[in-house]
Amino acid sequence: MAAKLLGAHMPTSKGYGNAVREGKRIGCDAVQIFTSSPQQWRAKEITDAMVEDLRAAREETGIRQIVSHDSYLINLCSVDEEHAAKSFQGLKGEIERCARLEIPWVVSHMGSSKNQTEAEALPKLAQAALELLRETPDSVTLLMETTAGQGSALNAKFEQLAEILERCGNPDRLAVCLDTCHVFVAGYDLRDEVSYEATFARFDALIGLEKLKVIHCNDSKKPLGSRVDRHAHIGEGEIGPNAFERLVNDPRFENVPILLETPEAPEGHERNLQTLRSYLR
Repeated sequence: MAAKLLGAHMPTSKGYGNAVREGKRIGCDAVQIFTSSPQQWRAKEITDAMVEDLRAAREETGIRQIVSHDSYLINLCSVDEEHAAKSFQGLKGEIERCARLEIPWVVSHMGSSKNQTEAEALPKLAQAALELLRETPDSVTLLMETTAGQGSALNAKFEQLAEILERCGNPDRLAVCLDTCHVFVAGYDLRDEVSYEATFARFDALIGLEKLKVIHCNDSKKPLGSRVDRHAHIGEGEIGPNAFERLVNDPRFENVPILLETPEAPEGHERNLQTLRSYLR
C-alpha cells in the first residue's frame, strides 16, 4: 500500500498554524517545523494563542501529523561542559515546547564526537538522552536522525543508533528518523531493488523497523559514501527516481510521515511533492 503521509518542512515565520495551512496548500499530509530558530539557543515563549492557532490549523486542514526539528547547535556529548549543558537544556526545552503544542515527535541530530573517540562519545550521548526522557513529558518521542557522517557527526552508522538504544534500554520514547540523503552519503545504497532492500534489512536487523517513525525524503547532490550532506530535488540527484518510487509504495511505510527537506523551499517542496505523488501506484 502506498504512503499516506507525504509532506515537507514548512517555514514558521508567520506562525505555527500558518505553516500547517501553507503545507496543506502545497499538498502536504504531514508537516515538519522548527518551534524556534535552529541557529539560536534562545526560544520564544509558547503562548495560549499559539497553541490554539496550531490546534485550529489541524482542524481546518486535517493535518494531524506534525514533526519538530531541534536546533542545529545541539551536541549532547560535547567535551565542552558548557556546550553540553546548553545542549541538554536546549533539547529539553524543545521537547517541552512540543508537549505544549501537542507535537508528538522531535527530530534531533543529537551530537558529534569532536575531540573524543566514538567509544567515549556514545555512552555520554546515551546517558544524556536517557536523562532527557526522564525529565520531559511522556507525550513526546525523541527521534535520533541518521546523519551523513560529515565531520565527526554521530549516527551515520546504524550500529551507533542501535548502541544508543541498547544503552538506554530501548525505551518507547526514543526512536529514529531516517534521512535518505544522509544514509546514502554515509554508504547505504538505495538506488536499485537489491540495495534498497539490503539497506532496510540491515536497519531492521540492528534497530528494528518499528523504531522508524519519520523519514526525511531527499535526493543527494553528492555520491554514495561521500559523507557530504547536500540535498537535491527528488529524482534529480545521485540517488535517482527509482529509490523514491519504491519508498512511497513500500507498505512498511504506509503510515510513516515522509517529509521533504529539498532545495528552494517552500516553492521547491510543492514541485517535489508532485513528483512523489506521480510515483504512487
